Parts: sequence; C-alpha cells; structure tokens
Amino acid sequence: MADLSEFEKKIGVEFQNKDLLLQALTHRSYLNENTKWHLDHNERLEFLGDAVLELVVTDYLYANYPNPEGELTNWRAAIVNAVILAKICDKFNLNDYILLSRGEAKDVGRARQYILANAIEALIGAIYLDQGYKKAEEFINRFIIEELSSIIEQKTYRDPKSLFQEEAQDRVGITPTYEVLKEWGPDHARHFDVGVFLGDELVAKGEGLSKQEAQQVAAEEALKKKGW
Repeated sequence: MADLSEFEKKIGVEFQNKDLLLQALTHRSYLNENTKWHLDHNERLEFLGDAVLELVVTDYLYANYPNPEGELTNWRAAIVNAVILAKICDKFNLNDYILLSRGEAKDVGRARQYILANAIEALIGAIYLDQGYKKAEEFINRFIIEELSSIIEQKTYRDPKSLFQEEAQDRVGITPTYEVLKEWGPDHARHFDVGVFLGDELVAKGEGLSKQEAQQVAAEEALKKKGW
C-alpha cells in the first residue's frame, strides 16, 4: 500500500482518524478479494461527500455570480460531473492510492473515471467527518472551484441533455423524459441503457456506466437524429 502521509501532504489535509481516509480510498471491489479488510467500502462516504460538494459549489456560485438560477444550475452540474472530477484527481495522484481488486485495477477506461470521481466525493465526505465543513470547503476551493472559470469561458457547461431540452421545448413544446430501458452488471460496475422520449416517441437510446452518462449519450444521439 502506498504511503498515505505523502497523499495527505498532496491534498493539504492531515487526518486525525486515518481509517476515515483509508475507507474513502477503499473501492467495493477490493473487499471481494480482501474479505478480512477491517473497513467498509467508500460508497456511504461518497453519498455524504456528494452533498457537501454540491453545497460548497452552490454557495460559491451564489456568492460570486449574479446570474439566473438556470445558468448557475448548469455550471454546477458541469463542475461536479465525473469527467471533470476524474481529471481533478490527477492533481494529487488519487489513482495511485485507491484500493481496487486486481480486475478493476486493469481497467483504465470510463469505468476508472467513475471510480475516481466517486472516490474524490468519498474523500470530501471523509474530510468533512474528520475536520468539519470549513476544511472540506478549503479542499474543494483549492482543487475543484478553480476549474470553474475555464468551464464558463469555454461553455463546456452546455451539455447535450440541457441543449436537447432547450431545443425540444422551443421547437415542439415538449420537455424530454428519460427512462432506463435495461441495466446489467455487478453493483460496482453497472451498465445502463436509457431511452429519451418526447411524449410517447422514443427518439434515441444511450448506454453508460451511470444513469447520468447514459442520459447524456441518449441526448447527444437525439440531437443528431432530430438535426438540432
């Protein structure tokens, strides 16, 4: 196992409860091969960290931008998506410290992106439990909020799902709906097949490693099919 004191220096947080940090780094798959591991996997911490991250980003956007609610919502969604979070993990080499099964450790594709994004949320949850909201806020401001300016400048917040909704409402007066058509795979590597509908019309389908990703893929396909 890598030296966690080096990791703590990289993230600027020295944990009082080292087990909280270790749990944040423990992926569900690791427990399958290490049945005597003394900690649970990181999914409960991820659940908590996701909420803390969203609140900190929301608070920052509200305090610093007078823009309407719709724009702020799009910017927030863009900065907390899996692709951005996985990229941010490179800043402190989270990938080198996460505990995975041998099989998961070999996968470096989209599945790894989601594992890393979930792990950074779990890390935020662990920081919050160990040292409180202000320390979690400092971490988020240092590593995540700094991505915001480039997201706004490059307009990467205009994701396919938002665009398809705008176009559908403008052109046909209907708000798209999304439905999971099929899901498969183990808990730690679920796959989702999602359909996007305009009323009763199935416009397009998309596949992804989360419902959100599958919805984005479906929306992108729908924009192409409609020529929007």
